[in-house]
Amino acid sequence: MKLAPLRFAPAFYPRIWGARSLAPLFPDTPISEEPIGEAWLTGHDCVFASGHWAGHRVSEAWREMSAEWAGTRLAGQPHFPLLVKFIFPEEKLSVQVHPDNDYARKHESNAGGIGKTEMWYAVSARPGAEVMVGLKPGVTRESFRQAIVDGTAEDCVERWPIKPGEAIFVPAGTVHTIGPGVVLCEIQENSDLTYRVYDYNRRDLRGKARPLHVEKAFDVINFGEQSGGRIEPLRIRRGPVTETYFIACRYFATEKWEFGERIAAVTSAEHFDLLIFLEGQGKLVWSGNGVEYAPAQVWMLPATLGAYHLEPKQKTALLRTYVPDIMNDFVRKLADQRIEQSEWSRLVFP
Repeated sequence: MKLAPLRFAPAFYPRIWGARSLAPLFPDTPISEEPIGEAWLTGHDCVFASGHWAGHRVSEAWREMSAEWAGTRLAGQPHFPLLVKFIFPEEKLSVQVHPDNDYARKHESNAGGIGKTEMWYAVSARPGAEVMVGLKPGVTRESFRQAIVDGTAEDCVERWPIKPGEAIFVPAGTVHTIGPGVVLCEIQENSDLTYRVYDYNRRDLRGKARPLHVEKAFDVINFGEQSGGRIEPLRIRRGPVTETYFIACRYFATEKWEFGERIAAVTSAEHFDLLIFLEGQGKLVWSGNGVEYAPAQVWMLPATLGAYHLEPKQKTALLRTYVPDIMNDFVRKLADQRIEQSEWSRLVFP
C-alpha cells in the first residue's frame, strides 16, 4: 500500500443556530432548507475523498492503518483521535460545557466514552463578534444555578471579542458559548458530548425545545480557577514561512503556517499530521508525486511519509495539528529554535 496524503470529504450538519452562507470556506455549497451550523472533516462517519481509502469512513480506515500511517504512538488506538470541523453560527450557541475523559468513561460509554477539550481558530469575524469562555470570578455553583433559572446564565461567563487569526482554548469543564458573525475552525478530541445548561428558550423547526443537561453539566463544570480563553501565541519567522504556535495539550498541538513561496517540511514517525488549508492554492508534493490543495481542505499526512514540500500558487495559510508527546514534539521544536522556556511554557497545558 503506497503511502500518500489523504483528503477528507466535508459532511455538513444543520443546526438551529447555523448560517445560510458558508463563505468564505464553502461559497458554492447549495443552500439547504435548514441553516448549516457545522462542516465536519474528520468525524468517525466522515469519509476519505482521495487515496487508498477513498469512499471509506474514517472509522473503518483507521482500524486498518498501520504504524506507517498512524504513527508509532497512535497505532492501535481504537478511534481516530482528532475531530476537525468548521463552525458557522448566525445565532448564539447554547451555554454549554463538555466533560473530561474520566467522566465520559464512567458515565458516557454508550456515546463513545471520550471527553472534549477543544480550541477555536477564527477564520473570519465580523466587527463586534465575540465568544464567551470561562466563568467570571465569584460565580459559584449556587449563583450559576440561579442564573440558569433566571435566564441570565451568559452573564456569568467571560466575554472575549474575537478577530480573524485569533484562537481560543476551551478545556473540558469550561462553560462557554459562541456568538454570531464568526467562522471558526475547531480542533478537538473526537467526541460530540455536549451538556447544555441554557438554550435561550429556542424551538426547533418542529416546535420542540432542545434538551438540557443541567445535572450532568454541574457534575463537570470547573468552578475553580479558569484556564480557558484567548491564546497569546508565539510567532517565529523561519525562512519563507511565518510559524505561529498556538497551544499544545495532551490531546492536540496546533500551529499556523503562512507562506508565499515553496517550503519544505517532514513528518514524524510517531504521529500523523493534519494540514487544514485556510486560504491560498498550490501543490502538495512528496516523493515525486503531487496533489493540488485549496481552502477548506483537510489532508492527513501519514507518519512515515517523510519529506514533502508545499508549492503555493497564491499566498497560503494553513493550520497544522497533531497529537503530541508534549515534551518531545512541540517543546523540542521550540527549543531547537532557541526559544526560551519563559516564552513557550504559557502555551503548554497538561
